[in-house]
Amino acid sequence: MTTQFVSAAELMCRVLGMPDYSFGVIDHPVSSADDAGLAVMACSTIDQARSLLLRD
Repeated sequence: MTTQFVSAAELMCRVLGMPDYSFGVIDHPVSSADDAGLAVMACSTIDQARSLLLRD
């Protein structure tokens, strides 16, 4: 999820009965990021996914 849409994602989690559902968050926007910015976002996503999946 990007920072711009976190509140919408949290609302959907509550509506779907999963108020404590965890998800990764990266900077917004993605569409205008250059290659270096996308690489940073990708690394952040990997780190967050690893943490969420392994419950570090």
